[in-house]
Amino acid sequence: MTDPVFFVPSRRLTVGEVASLTGASLLNDAHAGIIISTIASLSDGGAEALVFVEGKRNAAPLSTVTAAAVLCTAELADRVPANTAALVVRRPQQAFAMIGRILFPDAAKPVPITKSTGVSSSAHVDPSASIEQGAVIEPGAVIGAHVAIGEGTIVAAHAVIGGSVQIGRNCYIGPQSTVQYALLGNDVIIHAGARIGQDGFGFVGGPRGPERMPQIGRVIIQDNVEIGANTAIDRGALGDTVIGENTKIDNLVQIAHNVKIGRNCLIAAHTGISGSVTVGDNVQMGGAVGLADHLTIGAGAQLAARSGFMNDVPAGEVWAGYPAQPMSSMMREVAMIRRLVARPRKKGTEE
Repeated sequence: MTDPVFFVPSRRLTVGEVASLTGASLLNDAHAGIIISTIASLSDGGAEALVFVEGKRNAAPLSTVTAAAVLCTAELADRVPANTAALVVRRPQQAFAMIGRILFPDAAKPVPITKSTGVSSSAHVDPSASIEQGAVIEPGAVIGAHVAIGEGTIVAAHAVIGGSVQIGRNCYIGPQSTVQYALLGNDVIIHAGARIGQDGFGFVGGPRGPERMPQIGRVIIQDNVEIGANTAIDRGALGDTVIGENTKIDNLVQIAHNVKIGRNCLIAAHTGISGSVTVGDNVQMGGAVGLADHLTIGAGAQLAARSGFMNDVPAGEVWAGYPAQPMSSMMREVAMIRRLVARPRKKGTEE
């Protein structure tokens, strides 16, 4: 639920305004003046709450919901209670998220923990660093030599920015995170504890065991990328590690050196991507996916959670399993094994 201790709505909206902003159709014009001051789940609701429902299987609570308005598809509109505004839209969750960002902008993008403005006197900023007007450097942050930080960017408390790093405008670098040997575009969000630009796991056999291979590449993070808490992205060994525009990476993900990730990808928690993997645009990876080194994942591929990949994945395909294979093949194997297990044993057959 929304706790006003943490998140206070920035404004109130009428149902009519919500319809206009989202392009939804309001079924009963008499409901246009109803006030919306918060968002909530369908099961929680609230007198001034906007809720949404998407899909028939999620619609059970709809007939008894208490809410100011419901965003729903046309097939569910007749289930909305008569005193609740029904807003019909093709993609209810997307419309709900839009209104949520308007009502709670501080929940949509991180803000300074200390409510600081400008450069804190208790931050360490190298004299050669270039920090544009409007950037925020919070207490305890460390900014190295020749760093450039753009307008509107927030470097949170105790974050460390290594020498010569370039950070664009309106970015957020979370508390206790480190950014080294990296170039960041605009509107990048790096959450708490993330590690960007450390050397990769590169060793070569030597007379006394493994010897370090120098890692002299960079990390390139393009515009509008989001990187979750405690995720690690290694710099390239000789080339660069690249994270494409608008890609979203969850918490606790490991991305090794020289990996190239395309645009608009979604990568869930506990995924591990080995060195020199290339990932196309619009790829989705479920939680705890593992990728061997030097693989190519085609654009638009979907990788199921907890799958292990040792082969390239063609564009647009859905793969699952360990070792991973096309989803259709994996499901046929599962069905066959289930039939074998369920088959009655002949008398006298050993267990």
